[in-house]
Amino acid sequence: MMNYQKYKRFEPIKFDERTWPNKTIDKAPTWVSVDLRDGNQALITPMKIEEKVEMFQLLVDMGFKEIEVGFPSSSQIEYDFLRILIDEHLIPDDVTVQVLTQAREHLIRKTFEALKGLDKAIVHVYNSTSTLQRDVVFHKGKEEIKQIAIEGVRLVKELSKEFDGKVILEYSPESFTGTELDYALEVCEAVMDEWGATPENKVIINLPSTVEMSTPNVYADQIEWMATHFTNRDRVILSLHTHNDRGCGVAASELGIMAGADRVEGTLFGNGERTGNVDIANIALNMFTQGVDPELDLSNMNHIKTVYEKCTKMEVPPRHPYVGQLVFTAFSGSHQDAINKGMHAMQERHQTTWEVPYLPIDPSDLGRQYEPIVRINSQSGKGGVAFVMESMYGYHLPKGLQVDFAKVIQDISEEEGEVSPERVYDTFIEEYVDNEEPYAFIKQKLIDISDENDEFERRAEITLKDHGEIKTVVGYGNGPIDAVKDAFNANGYVYTHLLDYSEHALTSGSSSKAAAYVYLRVKGSAIQEYGVGVHPNITTATIKAIISAMNRIHARLK
Repeated sequence: MMNYQKYKRFEPIKFDERTWPNKTIDKAPTWVSVDLRDGNQALITPMKIEEKVEMFQLLVDMGFKEIEVGFPSSSQIEYDFLRILIDEHLIPDDVTVQVLTQAREHLIRKTFEALKGLDKAIVHVYNSTSTLQRDVVFHKGKEEIKQIAIEGVRLVKELSKEFDGKVILEYSPESFTGTELDYALEVCEAVMDEWGATPENKVIINLPSTVEMSTPNVYADQIEWMATHFTNRDRVILSLHTHNDRGCGVAASELGIMAGADRVEGTLFGNGERTGNVDIANIALNMFTQGVDPELDLSNMNHIKTVYEKCTKMEVPPRHPYVGQLVFTAFSGSHQDAINKGMHAMQERHQTTWEVPYLPIDPSDLGRQYEPIVRINSQSGKGGVAFVMESMYGYHLPKGLQVDFAKVIQDISEEEGEVSPERVYDTFIEEYVDNEEPYAFIKQKLIDISDENDEFERRAEITLKDHGEIKTVVGYGNGPIDAVKDAFNANGYVYTHLLDYSEHALTSGSSSKAAAYVYLRVKGSAIQEYGVGVHPNITTATIKAIISAMNRIHARLK
């Protein structure tokens, strides 16, 4: 039995003045990628400098305007990477790099050494403030911990005067969620006072959920409490940095934005220590699906994913929101049918607002293709088969044929597992189009014989191979299909009734082809079969469809 009593409940704050539950997200925050710092330090094999440069360029191309490039005082590779960005002029004018340092003198001095040559930078200073770390890590009281923050910021201020560019201060009370709110506020206010923060010289106050300790609503309460208790809110850029220990990082950041945050730090796909940092792509695309501009270019998700996986040696899970290989894939028959119908409805209504069952986002907005949306296995139904045949190959199968063909594919999938779209198509052609035993079409001639004295309007002459023998049969009718049917029914072939007929163009242009579908029932019998014909001439396609159905009937009568 698991001993749940060894854990104590996180006590929420009493904050009846909260307003965030009534808010909505209507604009993107400032996004800050920490892939090159938090993300990198969590990798089994940290990125090499060339991989860091490639990742940095990806982040720039996506539209990040603030990028934490590392902890240059912590290792030579971190230092060298920043120098390469500066010396090789790889930082665009509209992008501000951010560097991380603990509030320790030698680390801060080394950081400023690495920054030489920049015209602006965010210097991110932090020290831990939580009750637990004060007790078991630092063995210091509140005043001593606050003094560490003040002295760190004082040194940054002094070194900034010697720095040729502009320094923007960011301060994090690390392990904020485990810190008493009034004390966290006290430390942050002391930092801002030491810096001389004003509305024109704001300080970024970053309130991290370093370890996720409670439900997202509690974090939102903490954020709004801080936002409403700053002495001068207009001198603060309020930033979030959530982790995912409870699996709620995205929700915590979303509620934190509603609670008043201006800025969000995270990684592209949630990479980071333990269960990871907040997933920026996830939050941004959540906004996108609500009609909010995420202000990041996520339109080529396959490329973003490829570069990320190459540089980090991490794999994006197949069910990862928006990005995973299978997130736009439906195996369930009912889901496939709903997606198929939703796509049709969008087209028929010329609808510009995206509304398709089971697809909260249009895959093409992310550079994804529709082909993989529906994949066929033993759980699939007619909707999935129909979607593959129509979206990939242009065949608009009648509903009855959808049901009929789905059974064929289901038998295959139960035997072999997932059936590829190519296999679906090849099976369809084999079963319904190219089945030429015992009858095979050779040629046809339709003659208009309509005049006042004739009972019929069309004469059909059909030449076919019948069990290996070439034959020509003749029939009469008031239309092409009627005459062709008569040619078979009146010449000793199994007598059939036409239950359904449809046709459509398969392709456009001078070499276009048509597809015809017929559904025949044997007279005096319950046997009925579909046949499909494909030919540039629609009449020939129809004749081929009738012969295909007759071949399938013949197989049933054996």
